[in-house]
Amino acid sequence: MMSRQKNDEPLFEPYDSAALTRLRRSLKAWYAKRARDLPWRNIGDAYRVWISEIMLQQTTVATVVPYFERFINRFPTIHDLANAEQNEVLRHWEGLGYYSRARNIHKTAKLLVEQSNGVFPQTTDELTALPGIGRYTAGAIMSFAFDLPGAIVEANTLRLYSRLLCLDENPRATHGQKVLWAFAEHLLPRKNIGPFNQSLMDLGATVCTPTDPKCRECPLLPHCGAATADRQNEIPMAAPKPEITPVIEVSVAIQHEDRFLLRRYPEGQRWAGLWDFVRFPLGDAESLVPTSGLTAAAKIPQKLIANIELSVHEATGTVVELDRFLKEIRHSVTRYRISLLCFLASTEHATPEPNENLAWVPAEQLDDYPLSTTGRKLAVLVQRSQPTLF
Repeated sequence: MMSRQKNDEPLFEPYDSAALTRLRRSLKAWYAKRARDLPWRNIGDAYRVWISEIMLQQTTVATVVPYFERFINRFPTIHDLANAEQNEVLRHWEGLGYYSRARNIHKTAKLLVEQSNGVFPQTTDELTALPGIGRYTAGAIMSFAFDLPGAIVEANTLRLYSRLLCLDENPRATHGQKVLWAFAEHLLPRKNIGPFNQSLMDLGATVCTPTDPKCRECPLLPHCGAATADRQNEIPMAAPKPEITPVIEVSVAIQHEDRFLLRRYPEGQRWAGLWDFVRFPLGDAESLVPTSGLTAAAKIPQKLIANIELSVHEATGTVVELDRFLKEIRHSVTRYRISLLCFLASTEHATPEPNENLAWVPAEQLDDYPLSTTGRKLAVLVQRSQPTLF
């Protein structure tokens, strides 16, 4: 059926039934030979499908596989996940980033166990009402776990659909998304929906690649508008690049005897629920940090030392003496390019007092706390280092 807008203009030119049949048969034959062997496939388990799809958001398959296997080994059922402490869930998620995903799966597990004894709903509306489940994840659960009609549009199929349609607009904008979702629904067969969707994703991931697509290997080449127009290298339209803002931050591992101060990020912050060393943006950064940067062997400017010690006291009430510069860690978060300056400091008094969001932790127990990626890197440095004075 032709998808239409309110003004009755078609969103795209649909394939006729004969073309759809040929497309599906070609894709099925290709998938029978080229399907990727992934640990969450062909198991009919909504819980594992859900966990894998949440992990795969903005993360590569190669990265996800070991995380998925460790996570399922520790939380083999939705009941195990619901009954776990958030700290442990975050610890098993550590390194995957986008930690709101982990917090949301924990919330959803608790909700489903309370409301339906862990049974997943089987409609888009019910699934998308759960924390962290959007339209794509709902479609994946419905088609992969239950073989129900569920369209999918994610990074690989967005690219594949855009080329098949020769879509000459931004596929991530509102109208472009409307076109792609309608096209995804148009392609769905009446049965074996899960394997069909998986074949589309595999084709996008391995053949219809972002650069230099392997068009001669593509089973859908006869149906591809972009290839016909020789525009496969310019479609889909590139997303506009955000303006990058450079930021300098400081992370300080404060030591009292054999323990280090950790603080837990509160709700509403980027790393909510994770623990970290004392961390803050560096004020007046350009005048405090040498243009050549910092190295462990460099003489640290006294003004910078004084500024950091004062900032630590303002943030924690703790009087510290900066002992050693450890490392500069460069990383990016959304549109920010962050230069994180990591220091070791000492204090004579273990203040403030520990509470649910603050802890003085022995170096060997830092591994038990869920940390951000940069926090874990600093923890490793701390465990290896002995303080030396400037």
